[in-house]
Amino acid sequence: MSQAKSQVDVDLLSINTIRTLAIDAVQQANSGHPGAPMGLAPVVYSLWQQYLRYDPADPRWPNRDRFVLSAGHASMLLYATLHLAGVRSVNSKGEVTSELAVPMEEIKRFRQIDSRTPGHPESHLTTGVETTTGPLGQGAGNSVGMAIAGKWLGENYNRPGFEIFDFNVYAVCGDGDLMEGVACEAASLAGHLKLSNLCWIYDNNRVTLDGPAEWSFSEDVATRFAGYGWNVAHVTDANNLEMLARAYENFLKTKDRPTLIIVDSHIGYGSPHKQDSYEAHGEPLGEAEVKLVKKNYGWPEDARFLVPDGVYDQFKNGVGKRGTQAHAAWQTKYEEYKKQFPQLADQIDRMLAGKLPAGWDKDLPNFPADSKGIATRESSGKTLNVLAKNIPWLVGGSADLAKSNKTNLTFEGAGEFYPNEYRGRNIHFGVREHAMGAIVNGMTLSKLRSFSATFFNFSDYMRPSMRLGALMEIPAIYIFTHDSVGVGEDGPTHQPIEQLASLRAMPNMTTLRPGDANEVVEAYKIMLQHTHGPCTLVLTRQAVPTLDRTKYAPTSGVAKGAYVLADASGGKPDVILMASGSELSLCVDACEKLKAEGIKARVVSMPSWELFEKQDTAYKASVLLPEVTARVSVEMASTFGWERYTGAKGKILGMRSFGASAPLKDLLNKFGFSADNVVAAARELLGK
Repeated sequence: MSQAKSQVDVDLLSINTIRTLAIDAVQQANSGHPGAPMGLAPVVYSLWQQYLRYDPADPRWPNRDRFVLSAGHASMLLYATLHLAGVRSVNSKGEVTSELAVPMEEIKRFRQIDSRTPGHPESHLTTGVETTTGPLGQGAGNSVGMAIAGKWLGENYNRPGFEIFDFNVYAVCGDGDLMEGVACEAASLAGHLKLSNLCWIYDNNRVTLDGPAEWSFSEDVATRFAGYGWNVAHVTDANNLEMLARAYENFLKTKDRPTLIIVDSHIGYGSPHKQDSYEAHGEPLGEAEVKLVKKNYGWPEDARFLVPDGVYDQFKNGVGKRGTQAHAAWQTKYEEYKKQFPQLADQIDRMLAGKLPAGWDKDLPNFPADSKGIATRESSGKTLNVLAKNIPWLVGGSADLAKSNKTNLTFEGAGEFYPNEYRGRNIHFGVREHAMGAIVNGMTLSKLRSFSATFFNFSDYMRPSMRLGALMEIPAIYIFTHDSVGVGEDGPTHQPIEQLASLRAMPNMTTLRPGDANEVVEAYKIMLQHTHGPCTLVLTRQAVPTLDRTKYAPTSGVAKGAYVLADASGGKPDVILMASGSELSLCVDACEKLKAEGIKARVVSMPSWELFEKQDTAYKASVLLPEVTARVSVEMASTFGWERYTGAKGKILGMRSFGASAPLKDLLNKFGFSADNVVAAARELLGK
């Protein structure tokens, strides 16, 4: 047998192993999508074997190429590849173990409880999964964030002769991804930024779950991406490894823009009956069809989870060998880099370990007491600038509202992140909130401390990305200003009402709504030390008083989520007043007025319900005394959820409707947000 024929045979054998592992796992689970893995197996095999710079023996290698399966329903494609490539598992301490990330028993437990092979890939569960995907378009958005991170890291840390960061990012997308708005937003920004390290592979199989794509999708994708400023290549047969190789080479040679490779494939390729049928897309094939498919592949019909002789070796000698060599060469270079550039290397090591630099919290502002005060967005901007100056890899931006969100980094050397100018710290996301959320997640996954910013009402546009940030347990920072009806004349289209309650309902999301300038500083300290899960910071447009901390409790209480700000003499109040954000000062004023009437009140600042819920029972009881049932909460947002703290006998002052367009004073009057109304509620509860 000729060497060329032998190579073709082992390539096809390896491709068919990916396919049959996917078929068998889906069939055993009686759940899942076998079609896309069958059609895309050659595409992913060719990429991993020949082009992806990836070391299966150390999947933490910082300069590895990133592979993102945005079409997350094809998860078995990724699990089979991780298994065959011998990717090692990383434990909770971040150490590489001798165990496989996806051993065969996990493939056999596809979509079962507590397996490492859930229905859609989850990065916090399975080593080798770079990001959690499934909701379509999200992985595509993440990949743009990873590509931005790659460009930023290269520009800031590479030195002549030392290419420490020059990784590429590959994302596999389907028709569904390219229909989703989030992917369109992300593609638009990637084209604008000329991210030449980004390659999307579009599985053009002309099928959606409902049926043929032509029922809902007939646009010219190539022309659209050319319009975005992408390089577009076309592979007319997904099974042609030579054509695929030429397309990947085309990407690697393109240095001035991102690349889209359109690959024409067939769902369930190789199935004699379902080749052009969408039925293979979203359901198991069935035992009879499985046998026919395997027969078509020249596979033993009754064999299940078979990996033929030579397939493991093929991957070991392909991606394994290339990855080991590339990683070793990089490591040698990095050791030399450490000697020549010790300060930069120290930054890289801390960043990769998720640690902060020494002195990260130095020079933080301390705001003097001031009855007029400043907006919490203003104190946020001042604090963020100090922190970004201290933390070189704190990078982010706003969806076209940086001046309004006060997230412009203005210190000397901060700079802008522009096309072909990738050193700057300010990223201009444009009016693309949803993509911004996905991109910030991608940057965070690449170990940058990344933040986004927009008006709080538009958290609705970002919410799917924020939810995935929480699911992945990554320390992304989402900053929102214009947090209430305090927005004023812009009216109810821009005034958030239910957003706070909805984010408090999200598992693993820490929401912080600080009550004055110094609480803002504390909130930032908490967020930057929080490593498992994202934080949402909610800030005012209008000025709020800066409280006198010689008179009231110190802001260190913010770390516990809620704390006693002002107390009745002897710590025995008649009534407890509680609030977050701008309404805190109403409670403080009401407390003074009640005192003058001989009513003893306690004021509790509640910037973060999530942090408060993490405290022990004794602490919670010391703040919200169980024996005091007269309680008033004040928040310019939906009342939903406050009954947890006010109890059945308490009063909740909040919004039960959308807002209105008017000057702030008129809005506060219309919706009843005044110290006098807080006093009246307290009096009523006490029967006075």
